[in-house]
Amino acid sequence: MDPWLIWLVVAAVLAVAEIFTLTAALGLLGGAALVTSGCAAVGLALPLQFVVFTIVAVVSVLFVRPLALRRMLQPQAERFGIDALVGRAAYVVSEITVTGGRVRIGGEEWTARAYDETLVIPPGATVDVIEISGTTALVYPRE
Repeated sequence: MDPWLIWLVVAAVLAVAEIFTLTAALGLLGGAALVTSGCAAVGLALPLQFVVFTIVAVVSVLFVRPLALRRMLQPQAERFGIDALVGRAAYVVSEITVTGGRVRIGGEEWTARAYDETLVIPPGATVDVIEISGTTALVYPRE
């Protein structure tokens, strides 16, 4: 079997292993094997192939991996879905008690419950969405 094909198989195996581990290291080693496969295809001697693999692997793991991890671990800049509704103002459509009620949040009508069990919030009041539990907004009146 040709050396370039062996390096290509190693690159594929490392890429598949990266999918299951998500460490960013195995994918970079797979990239190094892919570069080495190209060098082997143009006729580079076997000892030099190992040197190329080592250099590319060390450089990528030491310099590219920290950048990739920093990028992957950044907090999400924007909230989506129901997370985006928490903290928004809502308009009370029907009286809200601990057992239920209705609010309008950004043009959509939601079932709602009072966050504080002792509160009764009348229709027309403005409330803040404290939490979303399933399809029910837990709300608290604005001061």
